[in-house]
Amino acid sequence: MQKENNSVKIKGSKFMYVWMLLATFGGLAACFFLIINGFKFDSKYSFFYLGGGFLLFPIFLYLTLWSLPGFVPGKTLLVLTEGSSGFIMTKKNKIPFSNIRRIRFVRNPLNLINDIVIETFQGEVSKIRTYNLIDDTDFAIMVDQFIYPNMREDAKEVWDRHVNLSELFEDAKYERKIDV
Repeated sequence: MQKENNSVKIKGSKFMYVWMLLATFGGLAACFFLIINGFKFDSKYSFFYLGGGFLLFPIFLYLTLWSLPGFVPGKTLLVLTEGSSGFIMTKKNKIPFSNIRRIRFVRNPLNLINDIVIETFQGEVSKIRTYNLIDDTDFAIMVDQFIYPNMREDAKEVWDRHVNLSELFEDAKYERKIDV
């Protein structure tokens, strides 16, 4: 998170960048290694190497191609403007905090990439692709710290049912600040 004036730019963490690089490109490298060693036929497991390499290569290639846009250095995933008239700014639109009915962190089953899904009171659904560069805990803290204070009461109740504050305190030592 980078704070500038009353806005917060949300970017991926360096740890998650390394994790995604290892998962995608490491998987492709492992497949190449299996295929090359399988073609040497110097082991009784060579057919298993070939089978595993050829079976997993398209999967890792697919996941890598979906993740490539997230590897742009300095990529800003979203911008939050703080305050009672605050909003979430994405590439496509601005979503005021007061219009948010429900906000979730959902894993897309087709490409295994986490998306921030925002449902508004007008019935619109917006998806913000995170390219797995934001952790679940970081997402929960971001919403609880910047968005939650400016949400409607019924949306706050939905978020309170979704988030586990004792788990957030245990994992990240985060406590919700209560304004008096």
